[in-house]
Amino acid sequence: MSLKDLNTLGQSVWLDYIRRQLIESGQLAALIRDDGLRGVTSNPSLFEKAIAESNDYTDAIARMPNRSAGDIYEQLALEDIRAAADVFRPVYDQTGRADGYVSLEVSPLLANDTAGSIDEARRLWKRVERDNVMIKIPATQAGIPAIRQLLSEGININITLLFSRAVYAQVIGAHLDALEAIAARGGKLDKIASVASFFVSRIDTAVDRLLRQKPEGAALVGKVAIANARLAYQDWKELLRTPRWQALAAKGARPQRLLWASTGTKDPQFSDVLYVESLIGPETIDTIPPATLSAFRDHGKVTATLEADLAEARAVLDALPKLGISLTEITDRLTVEGVESFSHSFEKLMQAVDKKRTAVA
Repeated sequence: MSLKDLNTLGQSVWLDYIRRQLIESGQLAALIRDDGLRGVTSNPSLFEKAIAESNDYTDAIARMPNRSAGDIYEQLALEDIRAAADVFRPVYDQTGRADGYVSLEVSPLLANDTAGSIDEARRLWKRVERDNVMIKIPATQAGIPAIRQLLSEGININITLLFSRAVYAQVIGAHLDALEAIAARGGKLDKIASVASFFVSRIDTAVDRLLRQKPEGAALVGKVAIANARLAYQDWKELLRTPRWQALAAKGARPQRLLWASTGTKDPQFSDVLYVESLIGPETIDTIPPATLSAFRDHGKVTATLEADLAEARAVLDALPKLGISLTEITDRLTVEGVESFSHSFEKLMQAVDKKRTAVA
């Protein structure tokens, strides 16, 4: 099966993986050509594994013996992001700037620092020098005003670590505020790109643990994350019907698409392509890790599923409070844990760079 079949249903496939060898070997270009891949996302965890578990970066690190681990990492990451963005530039042009993006994350250590996030995002955007790059900012309470400000300055933003529909409403508001600010000063809206990255499987990992403790919760296992995502898509569709959005669209604004993240299946009792198969729909993006991409290529089924069983989706979420489970508390905790996990990965990344630098000195 060709992954291009997802494109025919309006869904773009991005790869949740980056490594220098993937780019230099031509594999990334082959994925674009053969599978219709339309973008790449990166994060500190991916870079940590790429640097620690390969020799892709040894020569480059050897050329920077007197620089700090942070400076070396940033140089390596920018080189990879630029190279990947150049490979995707034809996709960016052919899709009218809808796809062809490569995402680069600000330091997760700044997740609760609005001013710090803004400063670093500006600096990375200036250094990367590519129109088809998105800077990743998490949907924390400090991140949302940073998202608003950066979008208003014309910087493409990928909002990450988004779990909650209530927080998504704040993200939507930040996007609209930014577009209105650009329009008020006579700026062009059609060049601003943004995606809202809704994390999926992590919700089930957290909720299912609680559901399995309750006899009446068994029927809901493996269903909450998909229900949450499907209703978030309905929130998105409702936004497009509002006069506020339509006024911006008339001036050339592009919708901020939903992106499904964390789509690899973590529970072995479920299908390894469960989340990809369950969230296929138009004007969305699925960023898929390599193993899940291979599995879906092998045995995935391409059917429009994103708007299936919406009544059941609402019933699933309505049932949680009756079982004493607060989805809000869970998604709030997942955001905090996500920041902590990425921060830990960033610290491991610095250690990996320092170890590699010492080894090649």
